[in-house]
Amino acid sequence: MKKLLFVLALAFPLAADDHAGCAMHAQHVDQRGDHVMGFSHEKTTHNFRLLADGGAIEARAIDANDADSIAAIRMHMKMIAKDFASGNFDKPREIHGRVPDGVEAMKELRAAIDYRYEELEKGARVLVITNNDRARDAVHAFLRFQIDEHRTGDPKDVAK
Repeated sequence: MKKLLFVLALAFPLAADDHAGCAMHAQHVDQRGDHVMGFSHEKTTHNFRLLADGGAIEARAIDANDADSIAAIRMHMKMIAKDFASGNFDKPREIHGRVPDGVEAMKELRAAIDYRYEELEKGARVLVITNNDRARDAVHAFLRFQIDEHRTGDPKDVAK
């Protein structure tokens, strides 16, 4: 019995991280995202923008009168800016079931990346700014991963 538990303990993290074959992956991302972010994907929009100097993570309430979603978005984005600046990317890992593309380099190069929180009408954003080529490539990889995972349809090319 101990051997079986040991084998299961070793296999479980691999199964949790292997989402490529999961037909329900998109639904899982939505469910975990709602829980981790603290607001509903059905009441909000998420966008990821690739910029020449990094990029942006944005969320907005669909309804301008949805004060609860707007407040939750702003609280989440403030936390994301703080967490990412300290090298903590636990929330994206929890949402996606694995470490997103680009994160390891973003952690390594965190001193070269600036995370700026900004309020938007109906929400907020985190600007991710760097002039380091390697850091910018990592940020772009991270944002492209987010575009795919959240199915936003945002452009994967750098905005001009």
